[in-house]
Amino acid sequence: MSNQNNFLKNIFNINKKNTHDNLFSMPILKLEDWTFNEHIAEVFTDMLQRSIPGYSNIIAMIGNLAERFVQPNTKVYDLGCSLGTATISIYQNIHIQGCQIIAVDDSPAMIKHCHSNVNNLCDQTSIKIIEACIQDIDINNASMVVLNFTLQFLAPLEKQYVLNKIYQGLLPNGILVLSEKLNFEDKALNKTLFDMHYFFKRNNGYSELEISQKYSMLKNVMFTDSLKTHKHRLNQAGFKHTEIWFQCLNFGSLLAFK
Repeated sequence: MSNQNNFLKNIFNINKKNTHDNLFSMPILKLEDWTFNEHIAEVFTDMLQRSIPGYSNIIAMIGNLAERFVQPNTKVYDLGCSLGTATISIYQNIHIQGCQIIAVDDSPAMIKHCHSNVNNLCDQTSIKIIEACIQDIDINNASMVVLNFTLQFLAPLEKQYVLNKIYQGLLPNGILVLSEKLNFEDKALNKTLFDMHYFFKRNNGYSELEISQKYSMLKNVMFTDSLKTHKHRLNQAGFKHTEIWFQCLNFGSLLAFK
């Protein structure tokens, strides 16, 4: 357990420039749609830990899944890699030969910080960092693909396209890890979990103003789905074995096998 705790401590302190998130603590006269710019990148580690319940557990388990399922001489794709946290977790848990990790993000700010973080903790010769839209990336010879809170930022019609490409590029017995904010078809349950997530953020020091302004900025760019919808898309792509392996409040992570 101590090794695991030390590992997580290193992961979440890889970039000293990541500071306390107070970007939205004052009223903003004109709220724009959310973008992953330099200001967001600088506080993103703090933002994730205070906004997504169980985030550090998901990152740790992605590394454990990599240790178990990544095959020799194959590729691992971290699509929507942001600061490279999942990439580093994967890297530090792979103990076989010939693997390459491909980390992709379309935000120049995130890619800049990802390069810095990977340089601090990894042998970068086995990690390729690409600034690109994940829709444009060819997936091939993959034994593992990670979409860690990424798919929710794609337009609904693009989601199936990306999942189809992933399935086609995975090797037999390859896995996809799909982490997402969820909504629920039961309206009463959905409201309860939404409210619980609100209090989770309040308990982590965010004010009502901060929560409200972030919500307004995200509502036009983040498209959440139900677990049923996610499973249907995965099935349509070709995955026959899918299940949620982690859930805390209205955040969850699915595992899909080829």
